[in-house]
Amino acid sequence: MTYDPPGTAGRLLLTPQDKDAPARVRRLRRLGLGERSEPGLDAFADRLAQIAAAPYSMVNFIDEQQQFFAGLHTPDDGAGGGRRAVLPDGDGLELGRYMARDHGFCPHVVVRRKALVLEDVCDYPRFAGNPVVDEFGVRSYLGAPLLDRSGIALGTICVVDVEPRPWGRAGLETIKAMAAELAGQLGRREEVHGI
Repeated sequence: MTYDPPGTAGRLLLTPQDKDAPARVRRLRRLGLGERSEPGLDAFADRLAQIAAAPYSMVNFIDEQQQFFAGLHTPDDGAGGGRRAVLPDGDGLELGRYMARDHGFCPHVVVRRKALVLEDVCDYPRFAGNPVVDEFGVRSYLGAPLLDRSGIALGTICVVDVEPRPWGRAGLETIKAMAAELAGQLGRREEVHGI
């Protein structure tokens, strides 16, 4: 945990400093990731949600300012909408797929480069005050980094729930295996396109 430099009221920073962000952004741009959703990544998020029996799952790429859910699974809204109700805004940005970098737990996973299991976020003072707890009702999180062959954490995959969840050892092993699977798929993309 770090603190702001002197003269900035000394408040506690809940989002970790990310010295690798510039290199990550360059790598994401080179791979063509992190700027638009992809049906294959949405399908991956759907499968992840099903395997974890979680209402929400994401494939999340993180830059210096924000997070982008290139793959997203949300509960169906009853009219067949869910994530597919997300519409581009006037600038071509996909509303509902962006979140500030200081929201959520994925930035911690990227900086730590290790999976994070929060069965009840309220049990952890560092995480209980995160804006997603009050704004979106997030109570449980399970995420793992997407480590590419260059060693950069490109982003994360994660599942969240609005109820506490005992993810256990099986959940941890599942999220790590699925992150390795997707990282392998992203690596093959690089081979196919000669990047």
